[in-house]
Amino acid sequence: MNAHRIRVEVAPELALFVPHARRAGATDLAVDGVSTLGHVVESLGVPLTEVGALLVDGRETPVSHIPAEGESVSVRPVARPQRVPGAPLRFLLDVHLGTLARRLRLLGVDAAYESTDIGDPALAALSAAEQRVMLSRDRGLLRRRELWAGAYVYSTAPEEQLRDVLDRFAPELLPWTRCTACNGLLRQATKDEVADQLRQGTQQSYDVFAQCRSCGRAYWKGAHHEQLVAIVERALAEFASRPEPGPVSR
Repeated sequence: MNAHRIRVEVAPELALFVPHARRAGATDLAVDGVSTLGHVVESLGVPLTEVGALLVDGRETPVSHIPAEGESVSVRPVARPQRVPGAPLRFLLDVHLGTLARRLRLLGVDAAYESTDIGDPALAALSAAEQRVMLSRDRGLLRRRELWAGAYVYSTAPEEQLRDVLDRFAPELLPWTRCTACNGLLRQATKDEVADQLRQGTQQSYDVFAQCRSCGRAYWKGAHHEQLVAIVERALAEFASRPEPGPVSR
């Protein structure tokens, strides 16, 4: 097996995935002559879910390409907004992203969430079975081949996480239509229909209610409503004029 040397440049947007020595531009890399370009990129630490295009000597090239001696490779980030195959756009979040899941649901985005750690194989299988984009900060999970689609969540702050997901995928926003607890759809409900969930003060102070069609949870404009309104209004203001997603990403 003959080793080859290639030049690899990783886009600044993807620099956090690679060692510091490879963040300053094109660097030399030894390859074995049999591994695919996709494997080479992943060996550097970059999940393929974050790669929008691979350029070899300036030409876009599939991940199945076998790098040859002297080639120059440019690893580009996903173009935004990103379009993924399948409709409608739906997400699956791992155990560490509960706050993000609730905020997506608040905006009416279909966001399934596993509140317990069911393991990477089960999450990947669920992503494939339900055709959901897997959102995670676990790079190993995002490298699993059975995933339907995936995306790395770059921040640890829920507000920044939400902004990043909305900017990347441009999902349709339908606030106040989903249950933040279970992701089910809401319907209008009378006070009598949800009376068993209300304290006496709530019954006396509120007249407008909604109820989840799936889990039955009741909703009304309670003490935290203004905070939720602020999240919704900020998202709508920032993303109301966003462009439509482009071609399907590989």
